[in-house]
Amino acid sequence: MRNQILLVEDDRKLAPLVKRFLEDHHFEVVWADDGDRGWDDFKRHDPDLVILDLMLPGKDGLTLCRQIRGESEVGILILTAKGDETDRVIGLELGADDYLTKPFGLPELMARLRAILRRSRPHEQTLETVRRLGSMTINLTARTLENASGPIELTRSEFDILERLTRNPGQVFTRDDLLHEVRGGETEAFDRAVDSHISNLRAKIESDPKQPELIKTVWGVGYRWGGA
Repeated sequence: MRNQILLVEDDRKLAPLVKRFLEDHHFEVVWADDGDRGWDDFKRHDPDLVILDLMLPGKDGLTLCRQIRGESEVGILILTAKGDETDRVIGLELGADDYLTKPFGLPELMARLRAILRRSRPHEQTLETVRRLGSMTINLTARTLENASGPIELTRSEFDILERLTRNPGQVFTRDDLLHEVRGGETEAFDRAVDSHISNLRAKIESDPKQPELIKTVWGVGYRWGGA
């Protein structure tokens, strides 16, 4: 079962980016764009973790932090603007577990969320870290791939594409979907770059790259993972 995060953030450019990033890393995300809706969603969904911006329309973030902590020990990560040291201190005193100052990098956000989840649920497996791919094993934390013969060296782009395909076996991904994984959403890339990465992956993991059984081509659409 995936962890559920309540994201309370009114920035309509930042919030969708954070939401997609978290969903791509196996979280379910409920997004509220003001404090009042955030409180309603908290009571309705009982999330595993809350990401809480302090500057919110409606109920402000500090008030919401106080209300949440009054009812639950759920992990809380607060987001603050640069220089708002007083609000950060108050947020921590109200029971927030950690804070992150805007602007921030998404990898840092993930690291802090993982740390909060480890502290709040030390005896639970909070994130998928190992994925079995038939005779192969992909370690999502170490970003490694192994089979019975040992490690299989992958480039960053090859690993990202493989992770995306194997996350949802059988689902067809367009080249644009896979380009997003490789380029992080940048638009200046070529479709053929994905074909090249797929060809290299097949050479490394398929028994017969000319007749692939793992990475299937769906003509006119894209690719899907067909392995067990």
